[in-house]
Amino acid sequence: MSELAAPAKINIALVVGPLRDDGKHEVTTVLHRVGLVDRIVLETAPRLHVEGFPDDTLVTHALELLAEAAGVSPTWAVRIEKEIPVAAGLGGGSSDAAAALRLANETLATPLSGGALRTIGASVGADVPFFLTDGPQLGEGDGSALTPLALPQGHTVLLLLPHGAGKSSTTAVYAAFDTVGGADGYDVRRTRLLEALAAGDLVGLPPNDLDSSPLADELRALGAFRADVTGAGPAVYGLFQDAEAARAAEEALSSLGRVWIVPPAW
Repeated sequence: MSELAAPAKINIALVVGPLRDDGKHEVTTVLHRVGLVDRIVLETAPRLHVEGFPDDTLVTHALELLAEAAGVSPTWAVRIEKEIPVAAGLGGGSSDAAAALRLANETLATPLSGGALRTIGASVGADVPFFLTDGPQLGEGDGSALTPLALPQGHTVLLLLPHGAGKSSTTAVYAAFDTVGGADGYDVRRTRLLEALAAGDLVGLPPNDLDSSPLADELRALGAFRADVTGAGPAVYGLFQDAEAARAAEEALSSLGRVWIVPPAW
């Protein structure tokens, strides 16, 4: 039996472009792990079985693809211990799938290469390859083409999931984006994002193209130097240079939803 932590992620920036030929959208995004984690426990078993999260599809699909690529039967039992909220824009399902791929790959007589695992991960979901790499990444293409980033360090992360916040399917979020011509000006926003990164300026990154929240404004008023929705939402993050200010913001906003103060995970 082996186990692995599966961290959440935040999109410190997310700009979205037009539809690609493969039906996905062109994106440029800054992906960063944070210290809110699920735990994945795996052992060999007579057949593939995933428990702990009845709605799982990503872990199951990832391990089926791994077995097919390795030419073996999918003989793993997995337990998912959930802490990352579901459908919140924090990437929990993708992170779980990546952790399960890592653990199952280690049980193979001839483990697949990291590149092969990332190829499998990209077939499961655009965020999965990110969780199979180390450190912050710039995601391009459909989000799975990755370039390592050296981001400023030393900040504290506050995550806020508003009470009663619901999330439309990712497909519906992108459809709404297309309906209002959201891709217009993508090249300009992408250039702004890349220039801010080159300058090490997280404050200057453009806002999330897919969603916004007045809670981001509240977080900035409470001392966050960067605050926005992550992914397609509805979770909101704030980055604080001052850990005390983050704790004060947690107290001020705790009545509005579930709040976590976590370190960035490098």
